[in-house]
Amino acid sequence: MKPPCRTRRSILTSSRHSAGQPPQDENTRFNPAPTSKYDWIGPPDRLSNLRPVIYHIPENETQLERKLRHLRQETEDWNHAFWTYQNVTFTKEKEQFILSQLKLKGLTEKDERGRQRTLSSEEMAVFYKHFLDKNCKKHASYNKEWYRRNFTITLLMGRVTLHSIWRALSGQVRSKRKTMMPE
Repeated sequence: MKPPCRTRRSILTSSRHSAGQPPQDENTRFNPAPTSKYDWIGPPDRLSNLRPVIYHIPENETQLERKLRHLRQETEDWNHAFWTYQNVTFTKEKEQFILSQLKLKGLTEKDERGRQRTLSSEEMAVFYKHFLDKNCKKHASYNKEWYRRNFTITLLMGRVTLHSIWRALSGQVRSKRKTMMPE
């Protein structure tokens, strides 16, 4: 049996809680009503820049629908983890590059008025090219996996749709059947 799917919120909350931080996430305010019949899309995450999704769980979810929902959630969690790491790494390396270039010029991080010094776009282009070249294989691998996952999700969505059509045509009812009590 496959373990239950962990959502990004539970991963973030448990990792923060284990790190001694209060289990508070900016997405905790983002909770659909229990009666909601739709997926909910939240505000962009501050690190990954991706919008979290809370997937609707139908009342009588089939195994195929559950498999699709779990794969979508796992893909979202995988995507979130990749872009969080990538964005944090990019920011750290960019700051290190700027500081090293300023140091080479004999400048401090701030000017005489206390404002943050910056580099020209030409100087930053050197960093951007280096970062992209260094991460080229990682991004190619990410793209390959992303396409594989999305192809699988698309096939599962097709199977779920065909299964729903078949159930509708064969007269099977999706909602709970009311049992009649003898009078």
